[in-house]
Amino acid sequence: MHSNICSPIVLFVYNRPWHTKQTIKSLQRNELASESELFIYSDAAKTHKDAASVKEVRDYIHVVTGFKRIQIIERDKNWGLADSIIDGVTRIVNEYGKIIVLEDDLVTSPYFLKFMNDALNVYENEERVMHISGWNYPLQQEGYDETLFIRGTSCWGWATWADSWACFEKNTQKLFGTFSANDRYRLDYDGVADMWRQVELNHVKKINTWAIFWYTSVFKRNGLCLHPTKTLVCNIGHDGSGEHCGVSKMYEYDLSNEQVQIFSDEIVENKNAMLEIKGFLNKNKRSFPAKCFAILKRVIGKFSAERL
Repeated sequence: MHSNICSPIVLFVYNRPWHTKQTIKSLQRNELASESELFIYSDAAKTHKDAASVKEVRDYIHVVTGFKRIQIIERDKNWGLADSIIDGVTRIVNEYGKIIVLEDDLVTSPYFLKFMNDALNVYENEERVMHISGWNYPLQQEGYDETLFIRGTSCWGWATWADSWACFEKNTQKLFGTFSANDRYRLDYDGVADMWRQVELNHVKKINTWAIFWYTSVFKRNGLCLHPTKTLVCNIGHDGSGEHCGVSKMYEYDLSNEQVQIFSDEIVENKNAMLEIKGFLNKNKRSFPAKCFAILKRVIGKFSAERL
């Protein structure tokens, strides 16, 4: 059994001062903030135009208070989000045994840290539970428990354990060889989402991401991901300020300010929730990842044209 000491929080920041402040301020309002260690990974500027905003973020994080201990890791070169997260998560989770992960555009409920720590303790010996998410789709049906399991991971405020993260593998060639047509169909929420496309784009090096490979790693081991029925995380980054995604109102809905007190002891995928999630994605015609990649394709096309 792991101890009940609060899990370390790892926050990845780059060049968005306002978003970073909202993320940290919401964390500070969590009752367990003062008992939690916070590691902040600050990536270096990719281009000269980002230098001033990166410096502004770094100036701010050096005056942050309200946590048990704060350690800042400033990259001396630009790693990019994917490589920085893989490295940072691996280092911290291997040292502490468990971890809570955030990026710089996530506002959390005051009960977010309690939920994540409670869930990490409740399911630490359940091999099939590999991922804890603080975020969920806007479920409308009645009758759900306070928490539920689905197959999909979420990178918008999440947690895991060292033994689960040890399964993480980013190898597109291997995935092409081991994922059957049915695997790809199920990975895509039974043909509704566009997850496998991310693997393909990474394979041809049009993008460099990490979250899809965490999902495929969990999926291939028949892992499940715990979600609160009412989301405890809101993504405020869909305003065109992020590296990968543009403007979207698809996921604009209210945070839950209710404490999660009951955890599901039935470790199976919630079929009703999956049906509702698939309906939500169908209603919005294209999944959010697909919208992001449409934007990425335009950016890549523009970059290629500029090099001609």
